[in-house]
Amino acid sequence: MSHPHPELGAPPKLPKGGLRVTPLGGLGEIGRNMTVFEYEGRLLIVDCGVLFPEEEQPGIDLILPDFTTLRDRLDDIDGIVLTHGHEDHIGGVPYLLRLKADIPLIGSKLTLALIEAKLQEHRIRPYTLEVSEGHRERIGPFDCEFIAVNHSIPDALAVAIRTPAGMAVHTGDFKMDQLPLDGRLTDLHAFARLSEEGIDLLLSDSTNAEVPGFVPPERDISNVLRTVFANAQKRIIVASFASHVHRIQQILDAAHEYGRRVAFVGRSMVRNMGIARDLGYLKVPAGLVVDVKTLDDLPDHEIVLVCTGSQGEPMAALSRMANRDHQIRIVQGDTVILASSLIPGNENAVYRVINGLSRWGANVVHKGNAKVHVSGHASAGELLYFYNICRPKNLMPVHGEWRHLRANAELGAQTGVPKERIVIAEDGVVVDLVDGKARIVGKVQAGYVYVDGLSVGDVTEASLKDRRILGDEGIISVFVVVDSTTGKVVGGPNLHARGSGIEDAAFNAVIPKIEDAIAKAGADGVAEPHQLQQLVRRTVGKWVSDTYRRRPMILPVVVEV
Repeated sequence: MSHPHPELGAPPKLPKGGLRVTPLGGLGEIGRNMTVFEYEGRLLIVDCGVLFPEEEQPGIDLILPDFTTLRDRLDDIDGIVLTHGHEDHIGGVPYLLRLKADIPLIGSKLTLALIEAKLQEHRIRPYTLEVSEGHRERIGPFDCEFIAVNHSIPDALAVAIRTPAGMAVHTGDFKMDQLPLDGRLTDLHAFARLSEEGIDLLLSDSTNAEVPGFVPPERDISNVLRTVFANAQKRIIVASFASHVHRIQQILDAAHEYGRRVAFVGRSMVRNMGIARDLGYLKVPAGLVVDVKTLDDLPDHEIVLVCTGSQGEPMAALSRMANRDHQIRIVQGDTVILASSLIPGNENAVYRVINGLSRWGANVVHKGNAKVHVSGHASAGELLYFYNICRPKNLMPVHGEWRHLRANAELGAQTGVPKERIVIAEDGVVVDLVDGKARIVGKVQAGYVYVDGLSVGDVTEASLKDRRILGDEGIISVFVVVDSTTGKVVGGPNLHARGSGIEDAAFNAVIPKIEDAIAKAGADGVAEPHQLQQLVRRTVGKWVSDTYRRRPMILPVVVEV
């Protein structure tokens, strides 16, 4: 198995007749999925998603793929294929279209409807091409065929990309539920047909490659939900992804059966479910869904609230309910259902929300204590089955953390893919398919791009380090006035602390040390304010470390008079 080397340099020029594949996100992480295909100087992008921040990224709203390698080649992009409508596959599109708004978007009806609604908020009117399974479209030099796959959102598609260099098949996110709620199976017949033609490079979803067996069918959840609804005495509050149409359908069906009314809470939930209903993907009995404002007129045992926040997102509705920071107040006897899995990295945030809800008396039902969610990603048994159907000549695991990618690669090897033809890459690693063999040839920039409010890319790793220090250790400000002629301290030093746990009175012990350090520096001819600021920072930092074993941020200000 080939794998990236930390000293990989810039890739060479793509050989004539070769196909280049560059993942800019989604490898080594869960989210931010984006892959660029290049043939004869033209580019085709598959997905452009976002990654949601973790606790060590304070203040960050979203994390985007790095578009640096595309900025000078925007006119070379023939289109963006969107495999399905989840945020980790479409959330980055508005930020890419800010650079060039007329890049065509290609996807299924529901996927395009979701991204068009999102782009409307960014005041972008996209060029779109609607496709469905079985369609074959020429996009520049790329001959694209779309294949139905089953996932936790309707209308998901895989894409087979034919070029003279060979055929690459990108699965998107998929599983092989044999009893899907919407009756739309992963089209194994189509994959078998592509296999007969010859799949030169298969890019396959790795998210559940470590999980043995097969994913249980979605239908299994319905009976569990009925049991929860039958036993609930007061309100039922369901937290789910705002795009999980299948799960919301099951909630609506259970609510209808038990005589409850449903209200959607949160802008994204209201918007997405409205789109799904209008397009016929969500079947809503008349009178079942009501406006959240009318809930005061209904008794608690007739209410179901559907909101976002199943991953513990701080600003989502469920987190705010747990923190008593929402108009909907959790009371003793409410039932809360977290109808989703835990995305790696979100565990602490989710359990914090569960504890907060439990504190106010809610009965919290989650994947840990009831079968209220099944994954949307193929487990190891399904992947083995899939590889035996596809028989790829080269395999490139995508969509997953390192452990998932390696587990997926091993599954491919077990089904007969030669190990030297299995490419384990990471974000930015460039893979060329030349003469039927895929191999790593270099690496391009593919770091995190942070969205903080209206700012995109302005927050750096250094900024986040400062934020973490401020959050963990606090800040100490130091103000000193120095005589520019004599170099002596004529004002201060004045020290103040915030969040460091150090009382201002304690700084009396370090003031003489600062004065001595500045006096010695003056005697040595050091008088430049910036140098004196660094001297003050080191002096105060050493004292705090020696005295308190802490490392707060120190902001020195030295003024000459």
